[in-house]
Parts: sequence; C-alpha cells; structure tokens
Amino acid sequence: MKLSDFRNLDFNNVGAWASGVKWTFCVLLFAAIVGLGYWYKIMDQGDELERKQRQEVTLKKEFSDKAAKVANLEPLKKQLDEMQDMLAEMLRQLPNKTEMPDLLVNISQAALSAGLETQLFQPGSETVKEGFYAEKPIALRMLGSYHQFGSFISKVASLPRVVILTMHNVSLKPVGNKVGDQLMLEGTVKTYHTVDETEPANKPGTKKPVAPAAAPKKGEE
Repeated sequence: MKLSDFRNLDFNNVGAWASGVKWTFCVLLFAAIVGLGYWYKIMDQGDELERKQRQEVTLKKEFSDKAAKVANLEPLKKQLDEMQDMLAEMLRQLPNKTEMPDLLVNISQAALSAGLETQLFQPGSETVKEGFYAEKPIALRMLGSYHQFGSFISKVASLPRVVILTMHNVSLKPVGNKVGDQLMLEGTVKTYHTVDETEPANKPGTKKPVAPAAAPKKGEE
C-alpha cells in the first residue's frame, strides 16, 4: 500500500480502492465506532460504577453500625426495664395527692417540735409536671437557732413518707447582733407528690388552687 493510493479516492466507487486502503478505512471506521460507543455509553457507566462503589462503602458502614446496635439491643432493653423499675419504686415512695394534707401538717409539726417559731407556713397552688408528679410551693418564715434548724431537717428526713424539699430564694440570716441570737429562715420551698393519671385535671402545666393555711405559731394551741 502506497501513500499515492489515498490520493484522488473516488468515494462513489469504493470497490475500486486498493485493498490496503479499504482495510485502513475499515480500521479507522471501527475505531471511530468504538470511540463514540465509549464516549456515549461506557464513560457514563464508569461514572455510575464509581457512584455505586461509594454508595457501597456508605451502605456497608450503615450496616455495620446497625449490626452493632442490634447486638446491644437486648442489654439496652434490660437497662431500660431496670430504669423503669427504679422510677416506679421512687414514685411509690413519694406521697400521693390524698396524703399531702397530712404530710404538710407533719412538716409543720416537725418545725414546732424542733423548737422553731413558725411565722409563716403557706402552701401555694400546685403545678403538675411531666404528667406524673406535682410540684407544690410553700412560703416559709421561721425563727430558731442553728441546732433547732438541724433538728427540724432531721425530723423531716425521718417522716414515714419520702419528702423531697427544694429551696428557692431562701435566705438564712441572724436576727440581732449578739452571738447566739436566733436565725431567720425565709423564702419558698417546694415539695412533690405523685398524681393520679386518671384525673382529667392532672395535665402538665395545669394548676389547681389549694387554699393556703397558716401554721400555728409557737405556743399556740
């Protein structure tokens, strides 16, 4: 095959071309077809393959994470059951709504028996929290010595029912300028009790007014 064979080719009479020229054009045509096929088909499939490979890595990681969670599912369920049992036991130890009046009386009596002078003991309106317990504020103002306050706390702790008292804006300051003078405790404490879920009024955030009752002062009958 010579270079001159490619000159003056008659495309209207391809059959008259030299055999070398025919083979050359066949090879070029085949290469063009392969190139176009690669460009339009194989290249896109290569990009898709890369995306699928990245997706495979992600799915394998997700599978591994979920498999680890499944392996720990039973211990987590057991732990949840234990926590629910602990919560139920703690709730059983708290007073219920019907026990609250007696409990408030017991707290007031504990202050009197400790020798404290109760100038103010005023329960406020209770607020239901989280749907299963209620918070009841009590405005306090008491006079007594350091040891009397310690005795009061000890008596409250020894009540037959668990009493949770949290202090809010409470101040303890001496009354007078001499050593051994009385101390004044003033502020608000909050106590808690369980609620009956069957009561329609016991919803989170609802309030039910309770008539305030002032405790008797020291020495009063």
